[in-house]
Amino acid sequence: MEAHSDERKYHPFSEHAADYIRSLLVKANPKNTLELIDCTDLFIKQPPIANMNTRFTPYAMLRLFADELPQIPDRILYLDDDIVIRGDITAFYKQNIKGIELVGVLDYWGRFFFHNVKTKRVFDYLNSGVLLLNMTKIKQTGLFAKVRDMMQTKKMFLPDQSAINKLAVAKRVVPRRYNEQYRLQKDTKIQHFTTSFRFWPYFHTQTVKPWDVARVHSVLHLHEYDDMLNEYLKIRDNLKE
Repeated sequence: MEAHSDERKYHPFSEHAADYIRSLLVKANPKNTLELIDCTDLFIKQPPIANMNTRFTPYAMLRLFADELPQIPDRILYLDDDIVIRGDITAFYKQNIKGIELVGVLDYWGRFFFHNVKTKRVFDYLNSGVLLLNMTKIKQTGLFAKVRDMMQTKKMFLPDQSAINKLAVAKRVVPRRYNEQYRLQKDTKIQHFTTSFRFWPYFHTQTVKPWDVARVHSVLHLHEYDDMLNEYLKIRDNLKE
């Protein structure tokens, strides 16, 4: 999908890159599949008008059309692209989600600032980078349809994440090991390289993405994934046309 706003132009994920990634997946396991889905028509029909010029690209919002795509199964695990899975998440994926719209982990910083009184919880604000989605329930409640409507009319700091947290009526909070957003822990299953706050030597935000290998080493002092990152450096040029 190609998209643009008054200030920016975005380019779609290419067929070439999809084909190359598919070849790697099938090589690892012949049962693996990858499908590139074009959401252009859906996006044009209901664009997030009020949030097109935020720091998040329109592609971050495409998951909100999942309820309109017949290819999407009843249960899906949504992952942001700055995620590293480092352990077995079978139990997380296969948990009972009857009656639940989505399952996620509290946003490390947002939990202190945002709250939905309807949940009757002290902390309830989920990070939307890792979400186990019950599409059957989401279609029943109309959650994503409501979020899309909100995105058209209300500008938000963290657009779809804010809307999902405000409008979800049945969500489950699980331990942070399934979406570690601050610092790698011994029991971390999924590490999420989000923008975070740091207080030393002065207060500042810090953003380091896993594909920025040099800064993973120099800023985070993290060498946990060197084998994988070295492999990435060898193949990344193959993703370009």
